[in-house]
Amino acid sequence: MLNLTSKKSYPWLVVGMLWFVALLNYLDRQMLATMKPFMEVDIAELVTATNFGRLMAVFLWIYAFMSPLSGVIADRLNRKWLIVVSLFVWSGVTLTMGYARNIDQLYILRAAMGVSEAFYVPAALSLIADYHQGKTRSLAIGFHTSGIYLGQAFGGFGATLAAGTSWQFTFHTFGLIGMMYSLLLIAFLRERKTYSIDTTRKRSVRQEFSAMGKGLSMLFSNIAFWVILFYFSAPSLPGWATKNWLPTLFSESLNMGMEKAGPLSTMTLAMASLVGVLVGGYMSDRWVAKRLKGRIYTGVIGLGLTIPALVLIGYGSGLALIVTGALMFGLGFGIFDVNNMPILCQFVPSRYRATGYGFMNLAGISAGAVITNELGKALDAGHMNTVFIAMIGAVVIAIILQLTVLRPRTIDMTDELLEKMK
Repeated sequence: MLNLTSKKSYPWLVVGMLWFVALLNYLDRQMLATMKPFMEVDIAELVTATNFGRLMAVFLWIYAFMSPLSGVIADRLNRKWLIVVSLFVWSGVTLTMGYARNIDQLYILRAAMGVSEAFYVPAALSLIADYHQGKTRSLAIGFHTSGIYLGQAFGGFGATLAAGTSWQFTFHTFGLIGMMYSLLLIAFLRERKTYSIDTTRKRSVRQEFSAMGKGLSMLFSNIAFWVILFYFSAPSLPGWATKNWLPTLFSESLNMGMEKAGPLSTMTLAMASLVGVLVGGYMSDRWVAKRLKGRIYTGVIGLGLTIPALVLIGYGSGLALIVTGALMFGLGFGIFDVNNMPILCQFVPSRYRATGYGFMNLAGISAGAVITNELGKALDAGHMNTVFIAMIGAVVIAIILQLTVLRPRTIDMTDELLEKMK
């Protein structure tokens, strides 16, 4: 078989292949947020915002607590196969959701999707970081992340497709597409680790846990990693709130049917985020070549844009103000989001990055699960403004910590440099 990895263009081919997986990753999870009006005709429990918030939060809690385990496994095993199996399983779950008949079945399927999808992002980002070192890292991750935001955007058209066919047909279609694409990855995706793992001799369970403990000790003894955890999780509060509830906010605030509000809200947010990750990736790669804190400064600019955006989304009235807020939030969040793994690479060696990102997902998505549930209650109770104030405060604290505590010593942390710094 042709040795694809020897080609200079192959690192970008990896990004291209994983770009479509990232699109499916977010499309499959996001469709549910826009198909609520169609599904509640057959599943009456979805009528209340509280029940729907719990359903969305189930995925987030499972996804969050599986992420550290998935990161540890990705650092130890072949990431290609983790990605392939993850895609195949969550696509199968998506297909099966079309057969759900009650909310209990949806809870089980959303939990299964949380388990299977959790294995993708830490493995994919660490693989891309190993293929793209130095001056192309943020841009490569930016292109990959653009697939995430396009998936979020196309998820909004789940409502449009469901309106023309059925919500069952929509789940069946996208589930089948993902299962077929996983077969292509088997043929063309290749692993590339920048460190070696001795697989010639079997290790006992005790030895494996000892190796895992060493990695966790390295991460959690590093104050910078704790700051990165908070910096990642604080913006996740408004990030997941907008992903999961913006279609509903558009529909109710603008008196618009979900078949129109779904695509408008997700396309507005996702297209702005897509621009953000590309601009943020390009800016970060250029800035870090001149100043080691360039990636950090780029992330701060992105977070800064989300603050006025939250004010407009939470307190604005009328199409112009709410859409402006969504555009500003998407742009800022994209600039922030694309720099998370590159910033982690400045403080954590390659062999622990998937583990580190797994714990970042745990912190960030746990915050998202809390806010998703609380916004559901707030919408029913009529005091949503208080929740938006809390989210703005968390983002401000994250910016302050990021600027004052994070002091990188290198663009790409290695085991050797980490030992010298101790």
